[in-house]
Amino acid sequence: MALADYQERRVQLQNYFDRTAVDAWARLTSTAPVGRIRATVRAGRDQMRAALLGWLPADLDGTRLLDAGCGTGALSVEAARRGAAVVAIDLSPTLVRIARERLPVDLGGGRIDLRTGDMLDASLGTFEHVVAMDSLIHYRTADMVRVLGALAERTRHSILFTFAPRTPLLAAMHAVGRMFPRADRAPAIEPVAEARLRDALRAEPLLRGWRPSRTLRVASGFYTSQALEIVRE
Repeated sequence: MALADYQERRVQLQNYFDRTAVDAWARLTSTAPVGRIRATVRAGRDQMRAALLGWLPADLDGTRLLDAGCGTGALSVEAARRGAAVVAIDLSPTLVRIARERLPVDLGGGRIDLRTGDMLDASLGTFEHVVAMDSLIHYRTADMVRVLGALAERTRHSILFTFAPRTPLLAAMHAVGRMFPRADRAPAIEPVAEARLRDALRAEPLLRGWRPSRTLRVASGFYTSQALEIVRE
């Protein structure tokens, strides 16, 4: 599987989160006061995280879950508290360090294995569920779908991921966003029309035997993202 563009983009994103935006990202993912723009992004991310968690079984005892692009670990913590053995991985050592610092002492019956690295690392093993919240939105559609196919080879039940939906409103908001100071900008994303994405998923050989299920779009000020669940048939 040729993923040269994926690897190149990973390096760019790691540099962004480790050097340019680490302080802003740490603040955004905390409870500290933030400005109006970031407040809408925080609210949208909270809503999206709750939706994805709602699609997972209430009881995750005995299951392995991959939090692919875990960031500072909020979703991992909630999944572990349901009993999951979570492998939480992110390309940014800085974000993983923050996640470790914020890790609660009490995770109930679950546990979290925090790692820095590539979500496609086969040594991570197999999982019942994979969640990739806002971690694939920076990749081209073809690369995103190939990544999902590679994850599907190691997943038994479901993959929950988000993408940036291509809409006129979102395009206009991105144009406006480019007028704000660089510190207020998220990394560049790759919007895709839902119909095109579904066609690409159907055409991916590694996703044969998988089908799209639930979907949900969250729009909160400067945050717009769409979740899609694919399940093994």
